[in-house]
Amino acid sequence: MENGVDSKMILVIDICREKMHKLEFVNPIENILKGCKINYSTKHYIKITQKDLEKSDKIIICGTSLKDNDFFKYIGKFDWIKSCNKPILGICGGMHIIGLIFGGKLKNKKQIGKISIYFKKQFLGIKGEKQVYSLHGLFVNFKKLKEFEIYAENQCEQAVKHKQKEIYGVLFHPEVRNKEMVKKFCDLKT
Repeated sequence: MENGVDSKMILVIDICREKMHKLEFVNPIENILKGCKINYSTKHYIKITQKDLEKSDKIIICGTSLKDNDFFKYIGKFDWIKSCNKPILGICGGMHIIGLIFGGKLKNKKQIGKISIYFKKQFLGIKGEKQVYSLHGLFVNFKKLKEFEIYAENQCEQAVKHKQKEIYGVLFHPEVRNKEMVKKFCDLKT
């Protein structure tokens, strides 16, 4: 820590088309990082440069609202994920992006509100039964992606991790009910 602020840099990626959605899906992540005194930089996915990726220690790809799926049209902007060797956390839409980059397919499944999921193994500080907040109309079928292990399910995959890399995906919104997961991700050793 330097001057009471952690010296690591988190790149927070905003995938929202609508500015109002940023208040609900990006600002809460920023508030968690501020509360932990972690340096971060927020960029919209369209404006991310190679330099942004290089100067970050970890990357969080935030979610967005149910109908705000504009980022799917620009999925090529996320090709860097496959070659990235830094920890990545994809939240909801961010998990969709990770799955699509690794060859997954989108499926329809609407879940809105509090749901219970069971983490079969330790995942970002959580194991066992957990209440989470869900807000999605789609999911990626990670069962067909051999690079990923599934840690929790409830009608579809809820938490996954790449088997060789520190790439995590959660379909629910930890910024709402499970802030400790975001903190645990930030504490990962790089």
